[in-house]
This record gives sequence, C-alpha cells and structure tokens, in this order.
Amino acid sequence: MLIRDIGRLVIVPPGPLVGAQMREIQTLPNAALLVKDGKIAWFGEQKNAPNAPDDEILSAEGGCVIPGLIDCHTHIPFAGERSDEFVRRVAGESYLSIMQAGGGIRVTTRAVREASEDELVNINLPRLARILRDGVTTVECKSGYGLTVDDELKQLRAIRRLAAMQPIELVPTYLGAHAVPAEFEGDADGFIERIASADVMQRVADERLARFCDVFCDRGALNVDQARRVLERGKAAGLRPKLHADELAQIGASRLAGEVGAVSADHLEQIDDAGIAAMKAAGVVAVALPGTSFFLGIEHCDARRMIEAGLAVAVATDYNPGSCHIESLPFVMSIACCQLRMTPVETLAAVTANAAAAIGEQARIGAIAIGHDADLVVLDTPTLEAWFYSPGRNRVRVVVKAGKVVGDQRV
Repeated sequence: MLIRDIGRLVIVPPGPLVGAQMREIQTLPNAALLVKDGKIAWFGEQKNAPNAPDDEILSAEGGCVIPGLIDCHTHIPFAGERSDEFVRRVAGESYLSIMQAGGGIRVTTRAVREASEDELVNINLPRLARILRDGVTTVECKSGYGLTVDDELKQLRAIRRLAAMQPIELVPTYLGAHAVPAEFEGDADGFIERIASADVMQRVADERLARFCDVFCDRGALNVDQARRVLERGKAAGLRPKLHADELAQIGASRLAGEVGAVSADHLEQIDDAGIAAMKAAGVVAVALPGTSFFLGIEHCDARRMIEAGLAVAVATDYNPGSCHIESLPFVMSIACCQLRMTPVETLAAVTANAAAAIGEQARIGAIAIGHDADLVVLDTPTLEAWFYSPGRNRVRVVVKAGKVVGDQRV
C-alpha cells in the first residue's frame, strides 16, 4: 500500500526520546509512505514515491500522517460504574473519604467479581471500538479489580479474548496488588502472599496471560518493602515491573522503580529529585496521567520538570471507572498541552515513541521508521498543530494497523 498526498508526515523516531529530542521531530511536507508486508518500507517526498497499483493507493487528501497512538496505561477490562461518586466529588467530597466510606476501588471489585468472563468481554468490546476511532492502535490493559486469584485471572483471560476480537493490539499487565480488599483489611502482607505468591506469578507467566507486573505503591496502598516483594517475584517469573508511584504521597516509590529496573513508573504527581535521578539512571519511562488529575480536580504532575531533567515522558489515559473515566487519548493529550504545558510535538512523542518504550515495544511500534510496524493515523488536518487546536473534536480520518486499514471515517 502506498499512502500519498500527505500534507505533512510527522517523522517520530524510535523511542525513548528525552529532553530536546521530544520536540526536535522533523516533519516532511508533500510526502508519501510505502507499506510492505505490514511494515514501513519507504517514506519521502511524493515526487520520489515508487509506483503502486491504483487499488493499493490510499490518498491522505492533504492530511497529516502520524504514528498510531499508544495508550500505555489503562484499567480495561472493568465492569460497573461509579457516577454517584463523581457527583459526590464535584460537590466537594474527597476521593479518599469516598473510599473510606466503602466506595472507590471496592465498588468496582464487587462488579468485576460478579461479572462472568463473557460479560467482561462484552462490556469492554465497545469501549475498544470507540478507542480505535480516536486513532489508538495499541492499548496496555491491566487486571487489578478482581483481587482474588481467580478473578484476576478472569480479567487477564478477558484481555486475551478481546485481543483476538478486534484490531487494537492489547498488552496485558498483572496488577493483582492494586488494593487490599475488604476481606484482608489490616493484613496487606497476608493479601500479598495470596495474590502475588511465586506460584501465582509463575502461572500468569507460564500461561502468557501478562507481560508485566504492576503494583500500587503509595500512602494507603502497599509500602515500598511490600511493593518490592511483589515486583521481585514478578521478575523472577519473567514479568517485567511497572509501578503506580508517587501519586498521593512521597514514600519512595519512584526510587523503587529505579532500584528494580521498572519499565515505567506512572502518575508521579509527588515525585522528588531523588526519584527523578533514580528513574533516569535506570532508564525508567515516566508516564504522566493528566486525565486523572483533571477528573479528580487535583494537582498535575510536573511534566516540564521531568522532561528538562532528561526523563522519557509518556502520556496515557489511566482509563478506569473511578478516578479517570476518560477513554479518549486525544482528549487527554489536549490536557497535557493546556495544563502540563507540553507542546503538541512533545505530546505526540509522549503517546507514540515514549509510550512504546513504556511497554517495551519501541523497536517495533510508535515511530515512522523503516522496518517498524505500519501503525499509522491519517488526520483531516494538514498539520499536527491544527489537530491540537481543536480539542474534543475527532480529526482522525483513517487508522492503519500493521499495514491494514482498520478504521475509515472518510465521508
């Protein structure tokens, strides 16, 4: 397939991109791009484009072409909804007080436990269809709401089934240590021995149900020693570590991310200089989740500080039923621009090259590079800046995954 009539091709290089690399990204006007066997085979000025049969030509109609977007932090699949909590928060009640009153994650845990695997699949399939229309070609999906071994495995099996039913590539993460359920209240260590034993980790890895092991390390969640125990067991089974870190308080979670060689540490509203240094030394990707801060009305992470310090910064939705019921990655990208003061090109790098690095796939996706998977989005705007200038409006014209058109919204 030859994509021609490209107004501007945004040539995002493979990640991770740090510092000035995030904003020094070239664009090529009047461009074309050749796809062969699902890979990017050539790109350049249209006047130099190779010939292709008419039925293998896709016209971008002057639109901008970018890599397929990657949402590197979501809590799909889940069941149930918590709109009542949203109203309570708007009225001034805090997320913490709602959780202490029996709300929060435990509400979703009950819904997920009550749902069958089939129901989890059927509930979440339409969500992925909507996400695809926004130009997202890869989504990281976490368990973490079952909080029993059987229910966590049920979530992971649902992810596997969803991956086979639609074109978005799904990357599974085991987040059994997401929260301490009611039946283990006051006994986090006992819960860890149940949900994150060496045997459970090995089963998850052996059945190829997950590639990563995540943990919520923060005030009111697991402490650093408990989180280290979970992540080391995951590593021993072949699951690469990730962390929810420094969201509510500074207890050393980002430093732990560096210590265990995590692929990413996510949230980071309370990161300190020591955490930044530890993550930078270990090459940990910093994943900003501005939609969560927007949805909860709390302070944002300091993305500019992390970029200038030399961290590879990614951006994701954190799509979940409680703290960020925002499934649109482009909308969250707009928040990153308007609230985190990231430029459009930095934000694009954050949801492509650096998001790929946050799931360990930077050698294959997230870039316009020869040999990379042809995961591409054709916009109906001639420039990247024009897209960001109109938040809330879907400007995606065509979505290509591994060289195949999987979404076409041309009229």
